[in-house]
Amino acid sequence: MARTPSIPAPAPVSRSGRFATGPAADVAAFSESISFDWRLWRQDIRGSIAHATMLQAAGILTPAELAAIRSGLELIGADIEAGRFVWKPSLEDVHMNIESELTRRVPAGAKLHTGRSRNDQVALDVRLWLRDEIDAFASEIRLLQKALVNLGTRHTEVIIPGYTHLQRAQPVYFSHHLLAYVEMLERDLGRLDDCRNRTNVCPLGSGAIAGSTLPLNRNLVARLLGFVDRRGAPRITQNSMDGVSDRDFMIEFCAAGALIAVHLSRLSEDLILWVSSEFGFIRIADAYTTGSSLMPQKKNPDVAELTRGKSARVIGNLMSLLTLLKGLPMTYNRDLQEDKERLFDTADTVRRCVRLTAAMLDHTSVVPGTCAAAAADPLLLATDLADYLVQKGMAFRTAHHVVGAVVAYAESKKTPLNRITGAEFKAIDATFESDVAAVFDLKEAMNRRTLPGSPGTREVRRQLARWTKKLG
Repeated sequence: MARTPSIPAPAPVSRSGRFATGPAADVAAFSESISFDWRLWRQDIRGSIAHATMLQAAGILTPAELAAIRSGLELIGADIEAGRFVWKPSLEDVHMNIESELTRRVPAGAKLHTGRSRNDQVALDVRLWLRDEIDAFASEIRLLQKALVNLGTRHTEVIIPGYTHLQRAQPVYFSHHLLAYVEMLERDLGRLDDCRNRTNVCPLGSGAIAGSTLPLNRNLVARLLGFVDRRGAPRITQNSMDGVSDRDFMIEFCAAGALIAVHLSRLSEDLILWVSSEFGFIRIADAYTTGSSLMPQKKNPDVAELTRGKSARVIGNLMSLLTLLKGLPMTYNRDLQEDKERLFDTADTVRRCVRLTAAMLDHTSVVPGTCAAAAADPLLLATDLADYLVQKGMAFRTAHHVVGAVVAYAESKKTPLNRITGAEFKAIDATFESDVAAVFDLKEAMNRRTLPGSPGTREVRRQLARWTKKLG
């Protein structure tokens, strides 16, 4: 993998016959983008080779010129990969750096930009980059799903309180709780797939704004770069002005990334609570925690906390892109140079969080005794008690009121709900019978939950098996 280059300050250079001098030094430093867009070099070279191939097919390049350009670009790529390439800020961006070096080495390189603008070139490069990024990202999300399923599978018998309003609500299997995040991530993958589909359209040939009068074969370039549908038909942008100014696909990715970050933040919050002394449901391995500079006893869930915190910057990147585009006239404007750092940061940040969260989960264990003690709280089965009355023929609203009275009675007596005698239940409402005690058998309570999607014993095992099979 190419190393992040050390890039010196730019020196003003004029590359256009329109200007007598180059830009002022402070303008050159202000306008350069090579400090961040250098990472598009692979995509730029791929796009240039495809463009040159098309130019040769159109008769603009000879076969020998194409061979020289291809070889020159491949050698430049090897130099970049090895860290030997010298990036020049005076050439502003990745496109001009590579083209300038190619032309220095290969005279035919001066023909490469025929029928092409940096406007459609950068649009192409970013689409190629994001397509590759989404493919790699999807694989990493699958690994996070596996980590969640594996953790749940290792602790299939563990029951914990489920919470609403951060108050104990009803019992759920620990696995069921983890599977909720697996479902969230599956929706995230669907959104990424949708984004990839709309990213996978070739803009090259749009020129600066109005295409070209040269006989360019846009479909050939699209095929060469894999911009095809499921039947292999080329996919190209249909409006040259939209082709160079469209950044919707970036916003879609950053929106999907922001939602993934929110899901990771919610998972992190659960882990942070569960690992606390107040909950004590889980332990995270030392390698994924940190200590305190002052308090020697501390073991802090910093990976989870940083993941929760980094969601803010990812959400901010989405807001930045939306704000960047909201007032731009058609078509290309230099403002769009600001899009890539936000895109790159979202991809880097969310992918790093996904990888570290998966690794942390692989090094997380459950404390069964603490979980069992919390799940033994009979108040978790108050709703089951209302269902018991409903099965006896009582209207639910009445049953809800009656169970509320039972809970109030237990609190007044400072007695757990499952320690109230049959006579006491009967005194509160005659509908209660001697079988009411069976309601508080936690294992049976979980077996009674048989609805699809419920945290019942059989259903949770079925879902774990389904996801294990799906994830391989």
